[in-house]
Amino acid sequence: MPYRMRHVGQGLTVSSQGSRARAIAAVALLALAAVGCSTSSSTPGGSSGGTVSTPAASPAVLQIDPSNGVTGIKPGNPVIVKVADGKLTKVKLQGSVGGSVPGEWSRGKTMWRSKGVLRTSTDYTLQATAVNADGKPSEATSTFRTLKPKKVVQVQIFEASHQTYGVGMPIILTFDHPVTHKRAVEKALSVSASTPVVGAWYWDGDQTLYFRTRKYWPQHTKVTFTGRLNGVEVAPGVYGDHTLRQTFEIGDSVIAVASTSDHHVQIYRDNKLYATWPISTGRPGDDTPNGTYLTIEKGNPVEMKGPGYDIMVPYSVRFTWSGDYMHDAYWSVGEQGFTNVSHGCVNMSPANAALYYSWAVPGDPVTVTGSPRAGSWGNGWTVWFLSFKDLVKGSATGMAVRVTPHGSTWVKLGSLRHVTIRSPVHGPAPNNYYAG
Repeated sequence: MPYRMRHVGQGLTVSSQGSRARAIAAVALLALAAVGCSTSSSTPGGSSGGTVSTPAASPAVLQIDPSNGVTGIKPGNPVIVKVADGKLTKVKLQGSVGGSVPGEWSRGKTMWRSKGVLRTSTDYTLQATAVNADGKPSEATSTFRTLKPKKVVQVQIFEASHQTYGVGMPIILTFDHPVTHKRAVEKALSVSASTPVVGAWYWDGDQTLYFRTRKYWPQHTKVTFTGRLNGVEVAPGVYGDHTLRQTFEIGDSVIAVASTSDHHVQIYRDNKLYATWPISTGRPGDDTPNGTYLTIEKGNPVEMKGPGYDIMVPYSVRFTWSGDYMHDAYWSVGEQGFTNVSHGCVNMSPANAALYYSWAVPGDPVTVTGSPRAGSWGNGWTVWFLSFKDLVKGSATGMAVRVTPHGSTWVKLGSLRHVTIRSPVHGPAPNNYYAG
């Protein structure tokens, strides 16, 4: 007799043995349908079980400014290399003369920029290499030429090669064209010294530039100056076209301090008092002016002319442009040490004048004190009239310069350690040119 059985939980009702077979077939179809809805691991257009491929990285694209073939480039404009979709690995900028040009990298090495100025009238070739994210290299080259200036400035340095100068001697540069881009000029200058010093550049007008130390140079210092002025635009349309180099030496420390009121001069040699000599300075109306000057030149003899006199004077060492000398005055030996009878010079005995003359080189400090007459700026090398603070104010950078055997660097005045100058052997007293 047919029987009925209900299978709970499958959603199916079996009414007979034939119906049971049909139910099993239906379950199999459902399972097959479920398999048909599962996710396949095959890639589009590929076979089942393959790996996913990664697209190739974009190539590194280099951009160089100035571009290839350009001429008339301003030497002060930086050369720039940029890269997109990569990073730089090598940059070389080479001139047809003057060697390679240094540069600096940006963070991540996506840009390179040249440092300093280029030379005028010079061919340059830049070669750059970069890599993309896959490490595949790209290369680019640019060849260009800097401008030929229509106007060129000539610069002279006073110091002669390997000559000896006094401890007060400044580096003196003169330009044959007024300089308006003074900061650019200063940035192109470097000083090195065998003994480290601190100093500053000072503009006396638009065509004279001094470098003076904070204290006197240490004796026996070897000094080297380098002016990389080629390519520097000193004024609109006016360029330097050469590099100026000079090496000189500082000799023995020889310092004179002449008192017009005490009628004696103290001579300091090798940083200690050597002698005190009787002198006679300018008589009233011809007073020898106060101030710390530097010896300029010497002669034996020197012809001196004035109202009522024309005489050849032995052992004469000049320290002002107006004609003040330290010299032999054999005719006033009786007044020396007691009264002032000269026309403005510092009179000494023949023996003392001869000894001082034998030591004197350009740049030896001569300080005059006790006079009722103030010194005048520019009457001689008067850069030691200035305090160091005022000296720094005369720089277009507003900064001091630290000099070492390896070159010079810029430093802020406020960052320098305070130094007390021990006068007169290390430097002059402040306001030394004021009237007494």
